[in-house]
Amino acid sequence: MTDRELLEKAAKAAGLRIHGWIGPKFYVVNGPNPADNYDPFQWNPLEDDGDAFRLMVELNIGLETYSTHVFASPAGNIDIEAMEWYEGDRLAATRRAIVRAAAAMGDAA
Repeated sequence: MTDRELLEKAAKAAGLRIHGWIGPKFYVVNGPNPADNYDPFQWNPLEDDGDAFRLMVELNIGLETYSTHVFASPAGNIDIEAMEWYEGDRLAATRRAIVRAAAAMGDAA
């Protein structure tokens, strides 16, 4: 799955509406109703710690960190689990694990 697909599925799981892509930047809108809160904002939890943290909290995704890798999975759902190796960047691996777990939730929705 591409990063673009991961972000779109994670946004769906988080209840964000996709506004679209402008070059490499992904924009979303809060809420399911187009008339409410129509103020597109850039969102990329693969690159932004704050976006990843908010996604984790919003979807109740738990983390298990180890010396070489991280697991992310939604609370109470053992069928969805994302594992990433650190490979030199613990923060990037953790963000990716969160997004992968959220994307799997978006697939299941």
